[in-house]
Amino acid sequence: MKTTLLAAALALAAGTAFADPIEGLWQTQPDDGAFAHVKIAPCGENYCGTIVRTFKTEGEYASPNLGKAIVIDMTPKGGGAYQGQVWRPSNGKTYLGKIALNGDAMKLAGCVAGGLFCAKQSWTRIK
Repeated sequence: MKTTLLAAALALAAGTAFADPIEGLWQTQPDDGAFAHVKIAPCGENYCGTIVRTFKTEGEYASPNLGKAIVIDMTPKGGGAYQGQVWRPSNGKTYLGKIALNGDAMKLAGCVAGGLFCAKQSWTRIK
């Protein structure tokens, strides 16, 4: 019995240890008066983020962007850096995306011209 419990505990700990630091629920910075909660999870070998809740100053609302991918195919580059694509809901455009992760804080950039010009946001981990 003790062996079975130990094996189960080790398996659970191993599964937790393999979770990437970017995985979880994140709150975006407000953009054009609205912000969102984004769930980041594996998508194939990379990471994607889907809008799961949306808010305005008045509170939560049912945005047409619910369920849409905002972080697309982010590849880990090491040292908390990721690269892929980001979608900006306020203008419907997709950009070269870069993420710099530092614990429960994320700097996300959407760039054009090969990364020469970037707009940045700060996101915070909710859980």
